[in-house]
Amino acid sequence: MKIVATTMAFPPYYFSQEEVLTALKTYWDKGLENAAVLERLHSRTGVEGRYFSRPLEKYYELDTWGKTNDVWIETAEALGEKALCTLIRESGLPPEKIGSIFSVSVTGVACPSIEARLMNRLKLPAHIKRTPIFGLGCVAGASGLARGADYVKAYPGQAAILLSVELCSLTWQRDNISVPNLISSGLFGDGCAAVMVAGADLAEEMGFEGPDVAASQATFYPETHDVMGWEISEKGFRIVLSADVPTVVKQHLGRNVDDFLAQHGLVRDDIGSWIMHTGGPKVLEANAEALGLTREDFALSWDALRRAGNLSSASVLMVLNDVMREHRPAKGTKSLLVAMGPGFCSEMLLLVW
Repeated sequence: MKIVATTMAFPPYYFSQEEVLTALKTYWDKGLENAAVLERLHSRTGVEGRYFSRPLEKYYELDTWGKTNDVWIETAEALGEKALCTLIRESGLPPEKIGSIFSVSVTGVACPSIEARLMNRLKLPAHIKRTPIFGLGCVAGASGLARGADYVKAYPGQAAILLSVELCSLTWQRDNISVPNLISSGLFGDGCAAVMVAGADLAEEMGFEGPDVAASQATFYPETHDVMGWEISEKGFRIVLSADVPTVVKQHLGRNVDDFLAQHGLVRDDIGSWIMHTGGPKVLEANAEALGLTREDFALSWDALRRAGNLSSASVLMVLNDVMREHRPAKGTKSLLVAMGPGFCSEMLLLVW
């Protein structure tokens, strides 16, 4: 099982953190009495700029969840089409070899789902198996990739595609000036990622290169459901983001990684590169502390956070894309791809280059 191609797609609107901050000071329905709080929270996100689905002034028009979700569908279709076209073209794979598409998102809903709409737009083969997944949040990039690898393990002559579309700016709540919502307005951005995984027989037939997916593991942490997620109402998605996230990471991640690696006769020192979800500064710092690593070990994650913010499920795939395109390790290097999300839970994949 090989990861043979990755790509990213972004909306055309990109704004610096300063531009976003200026716009948000007048965005909230009840006003923001202490703008210094917003400035302080935004300054600590590690983000320099982000992509947005609409020009900033257009967000005032999105005064119902229905209007907002319509924009989500429109933008998700456009970005998804761009990402899948690029992925298929660059891989050189005949579309009839695609056996399954997994689509993940936690920032909008559609029925028919986004990958179904793209089946029509791209005229993909009618027998592709579709699996839309909602609710995994930030961990879904890793989880979706693992499920794609599971699929091609069962069907080694086929490829599976993972499509992640996260338009986080479309979840802003104008009547919510809670600290979690203010933090999310400064941390999360919009983007789309796509990854192709080929079964062993197909990879050999096509001469594909890329890392082997050697193993994966999902871990659920009981009684942590209130750490991260959404409260969903007639107004849309209201962020649940506990200050306990870094604590949960520190409590669990190191042990999870060690147990997973031990199953394959490995230890942390055997990992030559780390592909880590860009959860935010406190989460990245907690990851490093839990694993006994340094900021430099997660340099690509910090850089992705700086350039585009936290893209929820697409974040870890953005880091993977950077590795695939510009920072491929030497042959034989082992990488660990890790993400965590609502549940609370983690998913990790062992990659061998």
